[in-house]
Amino acid sequence: MFKFLINPSRFNKFADIIFKPLVIVTSLILIVGLFLVYFSPLDYQQGLTVKIMYIHVPSAWLALLTYAIMTIYSIIGLAFKIPFSFVINRAIAPIGAIFTLLCLISGSMWGKPMWGTWWVWDARLTSELILLFIYLSIIFLYYSFDDYRKGSKAANILAVVGFINIPIIHFSVEWWNTLHQGPSVMKLSAPSIANEMLFPLIYTSIGFTLYLLAAILLSSRNELMIREKNTNWIKSI
Repeated sequence: MFKFLINPSRFNKFADIIFKPLVIVTSLILIVGLFLVYFSPLDYQQGLTVKIMYIHVPSAWLALLTYAIMTIYSIIGLAFKIPFSFVINRAIAPIGAIFTLLCLISGSMWGKPMWGTWWVWDARLTSELILLFIYLSIIFLYYSFDDYRKGSKAANILAVVGFINIPIIHFSVEWWNTLHQGPSVMKLSAPSIANEMLFPLIYTSIGFTLYLLAAILLSSRNELMIREKNTNWIKSI
């Protein structure tokens, strides 16, 4: 049923079918999200800067989601020796790095008026910075070997090992005394954020997530065309 996720030709056909509808749906959701963000209320303490939340929170979520996807493909590639998994991860890693960088930049902009500084060596911020370094190291390993397979293997081993940082990021605000606030939306009890802010955040998060999927499809397909250019199924397109 899910062979298109690990088979190059089936993945390419799947990407051809779903990419345009996905872009249309993503655009519509993001437009609605931007409309809701524009009319969302200001915070009595943070004022207009609270709207940075609608970029920061989705970026933080997607930085972790992208890494989780990459880890799954790394395990599949290493355990079952499926080269296509490495192709996907080579395409995904830069996307994850961009979302992580966006999370850090937006977080600094949001934190400056609240904390009085652009950066603190807080557990959440530091572990997120480490995630960026892991992403960059994975990208570096992919391009550090003349042999594509050796670089892919080294990068995917690092991806699996680096996954230990994901739960650290998520639970850092609970394990340590940090300046970063605890979870407001994804928690066992009801969200501790007003509905007028929650709904725009949900829309932007869904829109960003669909954008991530579209970016993965496009980037993976381009990488696939480069790596599989001499195969029969590529020549038959």
